[in-house]
Amino acid sequence: MAVRLRGVVLRGRTLSEGEVAVSGDRVTAGGGGRVRRLPEGWTVCAGFVDVQVNGFGGAEVGDDPEALATVAAALPAAGVTAFCPTLVTRGPAAYRRAAAALAAAPVAAHAARPLGVHLEGPFLAAARRGVHDEDALRAPEPGEVDRLLDAFSPAIVTLAPELPGAMEAIRRITARGGIAAVGHTEADAATGAAAIGAGARLATHALNAMRGIESREPSALIAFLTAPRTFVSLIADGVHVAPQVAAVLARAAGRRLVLVSDAVAAAGAPPGGYALGTRQVTSDGRRVLWEGRLAGSALGIDAGPAVLASAGTGRAAALAAASEAPRRLLGLRAGLAPGGPADLVVLDEAMVPQLTLVGGRVAYVGPSPPFDVPDAGAPLAP
Repeated sequence: MAVRLRGVVLRGRTLSEGEVAVSGDRVTAGGGGRVRRLPEGWTVCAGFVDVQVNGFGGAEVGDDPEALATVAAALPAAGVTAFCPTLVTRGPAAYRRAAAALAAAPVAAHAARPLGVHLEGPFLAAARRGVHDEDALRAPEPGEVDRLLDAFSPAIVTLAPELPGAMEAIRRITARGGIAAVGHTEADAATGAAAIGAGARLATHALNAMRGIESREPSALIAFLTAPRTFVSLIADGVHVAPQVAAVLARAAGRRLVLVSDAVAAAGAPPGGYALGTRQVTSDGRRVLWEGRLAGSALGIDAGPAVLASAGTGRAAALAAASEAPRRLLGLRAGLAPGGPADLVVLDEAMVPQLTLVGGRVAYVGPSPPFDVPDAGAPLAP
């Protein structure tokens, strides 16, 4: 029997009254079944897809298969139904261990789905490396690039396009079906445009670890903001980019804006010390620091839509940046499409997730669920 969630529904970039019918693990075209009316001001939208997750819930993406399973199980609390496990720069042996761990992770059926890995490095500019280990950075030589492509078949590879060999690396990544992304870079607009011409499609965490928007020296970010078939990702946690600036970037990028968390193990976990690659970082529950530098986020992607909305971005556009835009970037089916997987999140008036379904199963129930729901792991509509 189907369950029909009735209330405000996000489809594409539009919020309107409607309903979403769930039967088993699929979204259906509706008709029949039990109706569950959402409270006034609540919204149902496709589950968030986070393409940059280094860790969550106290665990880090890396060498331990159980840690990845922990991350996947914890992410639905942030409304996430699918994600790209993200590896910060590390040495060759650590990459081999991580590849084996990712392949062996025992991820539960109702946990967030791991998609292809996001390799953030090792082909980064030393001057913009942030928390990445400088000793582990590499030039994007064909052999180095092919070894990582063979080991991971990554969904995304972030690199600095000004490095010698980077344009050929972008072509190799693209030819293998990956998304070449520009980040941790000093590149100017001309180099950014050349990278786009070679196949790059994403600017990684705009305004962080790259040059910003300057009056007479346009940066690679400008090249991506003005190229219509590219995407721009943004950490909208209110820490990495001021909310007002984030809202300006959102207007400039439009439907090409992709929210990411850049979450580390500290996200969804108490304040304290955590590992990030070879570094030990410290979280106060909002900021994560290593030697005074920002080192990822202590907040999930669910913080982003609320931050953008509070700064004047419309609710529909803010939610679409966390749900629909990453699906388009990755070439996934649009969310909430009849026949598609029942991956969705129900948010309260403050845009806080209160119910997350992965494949129609209850993955997370918040403190104020909109109606009686089954226990975690059970189907919403048996």
